Amino acid sequence: MKKLLTVFAILSILSVIYFSFIAPEALSNNKNNRDEVSQVQHSETQQNRAIKGLETFYRFTGFRNLTTGHVLMLLVGLFFIFLAIKYDYEPLLLIPIGIGILIGNIPFLQHANLQLGIYEDGSVMSYLYLGVIKGVYPPLIFLGIGAMTDFSSLISNPRLMLLGAAAQVGIFLTFLGALYLGFSAPEAGAIGIIGGADGPTAIFLSSKLANGVNILPNGETVKNLIGPIAIAAYSYMALVPVIQPPIMRLLTSKKERLIKMKPPRAVTKIEKLVFPILGLILTSFISPSSLPLLGMLFFGNLLKESGVTKRLAETARTSMIDIVTILLGITVGASTQADVFLTNESILIFVLGALSFMIATAGGLIFAKVMNLFLKTEDKINPLVGAAGVSAVPDSARVVQNMGLKEDPTNHLLMHAVAPNVAGVIGSAVAAGILLSFLM
Repeated sequence: MKKLLTVFAILSILSVIYFSFIAPEALSNNKNNRDEVSQVQHSETQQNRAIKGLETFYRFTGFRNLTTGHVLMLLVGLFFIFLAIKYDYEPLLLIPIGIGILIGNIPFLQHANLQLGIYEDGSVMSYLYLGVIKGVYPPLIFLGIGAMTDFSSLISNPRLMLLGAAAQVGIFLTFLGALYLGFSAPEAGAIGIIGGADGPTAIFLSSKLANGVNILPNGETVKNLIGPIAIAAYSYMALVPVIQPPIMRLLTSKKERLIKMKPPRAVTKIEKLVFPILGLILTSFISPSSLPLLGMLFFGNLLKESGVTKRLAETARTSMIDIVTILLGITVGASTQADVFLTNESILIFVLGALSFMIATAGGLIFAKVMNLFLKTEDKINPLVGAAGVSAVPDSARVVQNMGLKEDPTNHLLMHAVAPNVAGVIGSAVAAGILLSFLM
């Protein structure tokens, strides 16, 4: 019994010593160990989160999403800006378009609902682009053009309007060429209008015919060619001083380039007032589909010529057209997003556009030579004037003036070249209306 009590006492004493001194220290050590493990695990979690955060950040940057197509389009945008600043090629168009190309080709993560790209629903650029795809901007541009255009030279010599009509041959030949290359009829019609060298008209027609929305009779959807067509049209408008002179020298002789035309007669105030009203009625009866463009053109001209709406005319030809040009240039440029723009169709459009522009220039020159076969010596036309039949206002007329002065410093052709130049604007809009009527 004493032995049992002794063993029990020893166990009791050991228990008291353990729980009083050893166990707390062990528990403390275990707790410290657990805390250290927890801290290590927490630190590792934070590091993982930081790494994942950096990976996510990099995934959203332009460096991660950059492609060869983006690089190519960025270089094109910089080239446009270079041409505008260095050589003064249509800076009011090429600088907005060039910046637009840069904006449209800054790489970003696709399908992440960032609402950045011009083709993403809800983005600011997509809302601005509505003015292009709905055909809002072109009529406003035409309003401004009408308010700054003087039709006196055309009124004084109406036969020069035929040169503007002849230059539109490029539109219809390009239309046939696009059909041959496999484009659908509506797409070919939109491509053909590039031959008129009229950017707003090209945008207006492509927004109606090649908008990526309309359904063809075979059930297929037309391609969205607004971007390539607009860029091609404005590019060739800007390059008028480069493209036209070689064709003009090739198709005319030294003797023909030296022809001096009679000064245009003076035009009365009544004639200037009647012309836009009569022009509006006549062209809309011939081609009702061209009314959004030509209606605004003649309306703007009446504001200018009436003499009683000077404030409206001033606004139309300055502030308004400047604002619309900025919006149009930026959005058209931004529509060249590499994954949408860089296609085989775009390349074909640029080739067809160049051919159509050259054909249009040649058409005006050749038709002027044909007209001279039936005119008296004193009434003959300098064939150079025929090159102004394309719609690049006023660049084609300036090119004609410069070419005439190179041949003879006393031969001023500008006042004569303006007539087919503005006739070309009317002619390309009428041609667009005709194509729209048949192909819509």
